Amino acid sequence: MDIQGKTALVTGASRGIGRAIALELAKGGIKRLLLVARDRTRLALVADEIRTLGVETITLALDLTVPIEVNVAIARAWKTHGPIHLLVNCAGVAYQAPFLESNLEKIQQEISLNVMGMYTITRLVAKRMVAQREGTIVNVSSLMGKVAAPTMSTYSATKFAIVGFTQALRSELAPYNIRVIALLPSLTTTDMIKRLQLFRGVMPMTPEQVANALIIGLNKDSAEIVVGWQSHLAIWCQRLAPWLLEKILLLASPLPRFSGKATTTFKVS
Repeated sequence: MDIQGKTALVTGASRGIGRAIALELAKGGIKRLLLVARDRTRLALVADEIRTLGVETITLALDLTVPIEVNVAIARAWKTHGPIHLLVNCAGVAYQAPFLESNLEKIQQEISLNVMGMYTITRLVAKRMVAQREGTIVNVSSLMGKVAAPTMSTYSATKFAIVGFTQALRSELAPYNIRVIALLPSLTTTDMIKRLQLFRGVMPMTPEQVANALIIGLNKDSAEIVVGWQSHLAIWCQRLAPWLLEKILLLASPLPRFSGKATTTFKVS
């Protein structure tokens, strides 16, 4: 995809991977950016940073789990700022705990934002892309969308769902000249890592590395972008020796650190 002169919408743009992707798109020649997140203050700071690069930037402080709010905002944005050529679904929330200690309310929050929030905005944007016969949709999953990990059962489930959703849309929307891509980073040094029980032996990557990988993947017309050598190694091990990977994940897991009802939560939005 040639992003020169195009308009992109990035969710989860107030921090972490979403922010890095928005900045990388701005540096790469995107004409207009629509930034979506719940945190209005942080979103404004990112927008100011991007405007210094000479890119028109619009902020949309939205809760993607409220469909009516999203519907109205997208309709207004499309009418006011013109068609969206690139949608990057990066917003998400994660909750870490052993499954038997998991909290139903937190689980519902994960599913609501990571899956249904992504579905809601994608449906609204994709329908309009179909009408214009042009568009690219990037759904940010995770290595955990290929390799499930102990203490991250619901998060892994939502990321697996994103991969499946992406694969289905890729075939359905191809006749309308719409590309659908999955981006799969491994553990990344965002705000979440500060409160995360880390998996032993995993070397985090930076948000900028993930954003660079996306730009390269867009230029190569990649259908699935797996970021980092650890991710590639884990996926190949899953294919060739799943029993071995299962043992490695158990050894690397922070599971023994948990006791009682201790849990760790973190958000990316």
